[in-house]
Amino acid sequence: METFEAFFNSLASPELVIGICTAIFALYMLRMRQMMQPKVAFGIMGLTALFFVVGAQNHDFATILKKGDNMPIVIMTFSVLFFLWLAFRQATLNDMRLERGLPPNEATESGKKVLVWPDLVFPEFIMTVLLSAAFIAWAVMVEAPLEEPASGSRAPNPAKAPWYFLGLQEMLVYFDPWLAGVVLPGMIVVGLMAIPYIDTNPKGNGYYTFKERPFAIGMFMFGFLIMWVLLVIMGTFLRGPNWNFFGPFEYWDPHKVEALVNVNLSEYFWVSMLDTRMPDNPLVRELPGILLVLGYFIVTPAILAVTVLKKFFHELGFARFSVLVMLLLMMGSLPIKMLLRWFFNLKYLVGIPEWFFNI
Repeated sequence: METFEAFFNSLASPELVIGICTAIFALYMLRMRQMMQPKVAFGIMGLTALFFVVGAQNHDFATILKKGDNMPIVIMTFSVLFFLWLAFRQATLNDMRLERGLPPNEATESGKKVLVWPDLVFPEFIMTVLLSAAFIAWAVMVEAPLEEPASGSRAPNPAKAPWYFLGLQEMLVYFDPWLAGVVLPGMIVVGLMAIPYIDTNPKGNGYYTFKERPFAIGMFMFGFLIMWVLLVIMGTFLRGPNWNFFGPFEYWDPHKVEALVNVNLSEYFWVSMLDTRMPDNPLVRELPGILLVLGYFIVTPAILAVTVLKKFFHELGFARFSVLVMLLLMMGSLPIKMLLRWFFNLKYLVGIPEWFFNI
């Protein structure tokens, strides 16, 4: 048991957790058909369940698991694993049919009529009753995670948002609040609304497939699984007092102190590289970061339009392609900022606290 705990605690750093999960995600995308075999998929789910069962023998991990507001995360973990397998399993079966010149499975059922009543409404009603009973039993058996009234003299440590906002709270480690709490969530909502207008490719409409839409599906799943679900899990099990990173079987010591040596890009440029004092004018001081950010959002789209995304540029046109690339760059800014923080201790590319503007 000690070896088990020590092994997983040794992996408990944000760069390792996200790096390993990204590698697993890439393996899933590249070896979709092998990974979607029932024995492989259910084996992974079984190992995940075994991890929770064995890990629950540890007092500290069991304390986290038993918290009422953490139970939805455990349910979410297995729900995501199962329904991803279910969807991608149907996608791989359809891809194999299409390779043989056969229509997708959904097309063979197009002639069958399904009535709203009773074929749809009746099963939904039964599920509503069953889920209501399950939620009532849950509410009776599990103590609500209520604390004492809020007080300015005593704040909980760690002070965590509700579980469905833990992804946003994790973003606050790497971005200023106006970006992590307003701009990025807003771009997510706008991006989801813009998808039907950007992506007009008829392939994949009405049936499951992966081979016909690898880029669209891969990018969406990376954003959902790595940039959202994983951040929620990290915020639940690995972020402890003072928002420090802890191993899953490590005691949450509120006195743990981690040295923060994060510096801004302007300090690297003026002090470390040029060996001079930083200018007093904020715009001059942050000019390297401003040029870098502008280049990321102006030069990068032009490069992508003539290289790896050349096909999309011709198919979508300038306007829709520009919206698509801006959304992709906004999503890519999160892992880029994470890498800069982990490997270069970089806090902000542009830091103008005088104007409350930090990137």
